[in-house]
Formats: sequence, C-alpha cells, structure tokens
Amino acid sequence: MEETERRFNRAMVTIYETAKREIGYNATRFLQMVSEHGGVVAAKHLLATETPSDGFTTLWTHHRLDLTVEAHVLLPEYESLFSDQDREKARARLDQYGWTPKPPRV
Repeated sequence: MEETERRFNRAMVTIYETAKREIGYNATRFLQMVSEHGGVVAAKHLLATETPSDGFTTLWTHHRLDLTVEAHVLLPEYESLFSDQDREKARARLDQYGWTPKPPRV
C-alpha cells in the first residue's frame, strides 16, 4: 500500500472519530467497511451508489459535509487515488446538497 493510500485510510478513520466526538454519530458500519476493505475501496463503493449513504445524509443534517467521503475524495492530496468519474460523482453529490468546499486557511 502506498503512502497516499495509507494517509487516506487514516483520514477515513478520522472522519469516523470526528463525527462521533463532535455530533454523536457512531458510523460503525462505515468504520467496519474501511477496516475490512481499506478507505479507497470503501469510498469507491459509497460513490458508486445512486443515492447518498445514511452517513452522508446524517452529516448533511448536522451541517458537516466536510466530514464526508465525497469531500475527502476531492482533496488534491488524494487525486491520484480516484478517477475523474469518481471525483465528478463526489462533486455532483456535494453540489446537490449545496456544499462548496471552503478555501484552505493560510
């Protein structure tokens, strides 16, 4: 496993931990998917569905789409892990729910 993929896996676990700590959302199934298949495979699986996951909608209702897999797929540091189609699907889903990434803080 390459370093970028390891960092993405860690980011997926951090999504889980942050959502649990900050909004009380315990995404056990998501964590299990990441643990069993790795973050990239889990992300691609979630992107392949026609409708957003329950986790996505839970994060949306808490105004935390920054914690979604979709938001992380679009981060420049993970670009090499996903196809243009994966990123377009992530972008479209986030757009559909009215989320635009904030520019990085300087």
